[in-house]
Amino acid sequence: MAMAPAATTASTPILRLERLNKRFGTAQAADDFSLQVHAGEFFTFLGPSGSGKSSILRMVAGLERPDSGRIVIAGRDVSDVPPWQRNLGMVFQSYAVFPHMTVVENVGYGPRMKRRPKQEITATVERLLALVGLAGFGGRSVTTLSGGEQQRVALARALAMKPALLLLDEPLSALDDKIRREMQIELKRIQRTTETTFLYVTHDQEEALTMSDRIVVIYRGKAVQCNVPEALFRRPRTRFVAEFFRGCNVLEAECVALAGATARVLVAGAEARIALGDRLWPASGRVAVALRSEAPSLGAEAERTAIRLDVEVTDVIYRGTNVDHLLRLPDGQPLLVTATRRQAERGSRVFLGFDAKDLVPLEA
Repeated sequence: MAMAPAATTASTPILRLERLNKRFGTAQAADDFSLQVHAGEFFTFLGPSGSGKSSILRMVAGLERPDSGRIVIAGRDVSDVPPWQRNLGMVFQSYAVFPHMTVVENVGYGPRMKRRPKQEITATVERLLALVGLAGFGGRSVTTLSGGEQQRVALARALAMKPALLLLDEPLSALDDKIRREMQIELKRIQRTTETTFLYVTHDQEEALTMSDRIVVIYRGKAVQCNVPEALFRRPRTRFVAEFFRGCNVLEAECVALAGATARVLVAGAEARIALGDRLWPASGRVAVALRSEAPSLGAEAERTAIRLDVEVTDVIYRGTNVDHLLRLPDGQPLLVTATRRQAERGSRVFLGFDAKDLVPLEA
């Protein structure tokens, strides 16, 4: 479940990206890309491989230069400022710790290079090692640590510089699943404790939903949709965003009539009236709607819903905490329904039920 957004500590965004454009040959890494990030946020760039999310992060870091557009950090245009003058920290997928140094030496490296007083460095290192769960590890060589522990060292080293922004480029992807899930919770705790603004890159939807205050979904260098995690998950605006999150069915439908912000549609022969809000739809013709896999009911439970369809069960897949039911609608469209228990058998027919409010209109 997504955590509540952190409180914004400043009215002026700490980061503004203004109409960034960047090409690598024929690939568009940033396409008129704009967004704002506020101080204290855990803000995530989410998208498939090759969408441009890491390239945009590298532009913020100063490791890549945009072809056009502006990067403003804490009110200062840093578009032409070198990386070491941007007051940023960065944590990479590879741990990038110094193998010839101890844990203490790694974490204290930045303050030492800034010639901070020895007593201040010692206090900073001790505080950060306790924060990341490595108290008592200071004298160890980093090469003796596990992957998760090395990533904690890299995080503490970045925080020791007191950055205005901490940039994290898929830092958990090299960890095994159990450690990665633990680190997701730890990262969010550390971010809240330090009140540091995190700018995070991932292709993992669950990871983004778990940690983020806000998420921007990126595709082909464009900011497709930006919102809090639950809004993205429950109310996607486009087919791409809907299909990107597992468990979201996209169904072809027909718009029969449009009256203001309400549409009358046919889905697999069943009629429903759905609220469009600010979404743009044609007055008639083919449209698409999203339906979360956990929203419909099957069997006897479908009797309590407004819309009911007689469907074929093509497969049933047990996944431990839930059971996936693969269905075929009357018009031949496939549909996934996820339930906490097995509610039908493969090859059987069952009633499927849902309400009009469960249908989310998708823009073209």
